[in-house]
Amino acid sequence: MRVIIWGINYAPEPTGIAPYTTELAEHLQSQGLRVDVLAGFPYYPAWRKDPGDAGRIYRSEKVGAVTVHRCWQYVPVRISALRRMVHELSFGVSSLLRALVLPRADLYVVISPPLGLGIVAWLVTRLKRSRYLFHVQDLQPDSAAGLGMVRAGIFLRLMYACERFAYRGAAGVSGISPGMIDAFAAKGVPSGKIFLLPNWLRQPPAGVPETVTPAEFRKTHGVPADAFLAVYSGNLGKKQGLDALLDAAEILEKERDRPARKIVLIIAGDGAGQFAIAGRLKERPLDNIRLLPLQPAEAYRAMLRAADVALVTQMPGTGQVCFPSKLLSVLSAGLPVLTAADETSDLARAVGDGGFGRNVPAAAPEAMAAALGEMADRPSQLAEWRENTRWVGRFSPGVMLGRFEGVVRDLGGSNGGGLPRPLEPAPHRGNSQ
Repeated sequence: MRVIIWGINYAPEPTGIAPYTTELAEHLQSQGLRVDVLAGFPYYPAWRKDPGDAGRIYRSEKVGAVTVHRCWQYVPVRISALRRMVHELSFGVSSLLRALVLPRADLYVVISPPLGLGIVAWLVTRLKRSRYLFHVQDLQPDSAAGLGMVRAGIFLRLMYACERFAYRGAAGVSGISPGMIDAFAAKGVPSGKIFLLPNWLRQPPAGVPETVTPAEFRKTHGVPADAFLAVYSGNLGKKQGLDALLDAAEILEKERDRPARKIVLIIAGDGAGQFAIAGRLKERPLDNIRLLPLQPAEAYRAMLRAADVALVTQMPGTGQVCFPSKLLSVLSAGLPVLTAADETSDLARAVGDGGFGRNVPAAAPEAMAAALGEMADRPSQLAEWRENTRWVGRFSPGVMLGRFEGVVRDLGGSNGGGLPRPLEPAPHRGNSQ
């Protein structure tokens, strides 16, 4: 069985969708499927291509055991709704041409965003008499509307029309959280076409020594040994609502009657909002916050071991359109969480079900500052939450990748064809694995 995985992000991009697409491709290849990947040239999360890729239209290369066909995409220096649209459209056009000359696949696994890949996948699969699975990591139109990135009007209606077209033409539509599954049903996708395929735990490379100790990490970044350390790591974009973190840090800095234990926040990452955050901290410096670049793997693990709590934040209105997979990585490190999300979101529900931390409302810096103060004062509660991080074991790669493989084989016909079978409900709604 031949499979083409089609998405703009792939290794060596270290964060976001790319690691999951990469591990999916490697898993399917290891299970005897013939896998090719259509991807863009690496650019994320810095939104910069390698200088050596400038001007290149196509390149085919081996990444591990998988053949990756790189396709040109426009990468804007500054992000806006229009520039992002051109960015995604450029990849759609260049990858369409590449897909047409590649041998036919039994199934095309299309990773969204970009949303527009659903249209070009429909065209390719009709010409090649094949099918596609539309795998959604982010409900792009709902996210853009919820964040105010796209105003109500013709452009937003066009995005929803593209979404409907992509769902209607797909053999299957999959999402990574129960909120997405509910959204698919509300949008009219037949239940027999809907699949819940959550992301999985990503394990550190085997045999890599941990040479940076938590004490060394704290010392390097000026964090006192006895300080309460809260860390955010990942994409620095609008969807993450990081202004609330900065506001919370200001509130904590002004609380001179706080107990002796200092509260320090680290924001480590890269993305479209990096310069705005750096600019704000330059204008209004804070002694209790550190802005770091995206940390390499060893330093990232040292940072998690040095921290008391991990921060996972969302903007209001985005809780059902995306699920932050960074939650899985921090829980796998045994780190309790403070989340900021809508109470109806999948993230808030996961925290409530798992009992490994606390959720406060999205974009509520006063509540976040108060919660951090309470956490710093209650080490016994933190210890209990740390014990409960074992909840994340239900997202083991063996289980989740096996689920994904089963859907791919069903839709691609290697299990004897027939109708696809929907998968059971999400594990983070209380189901055992």
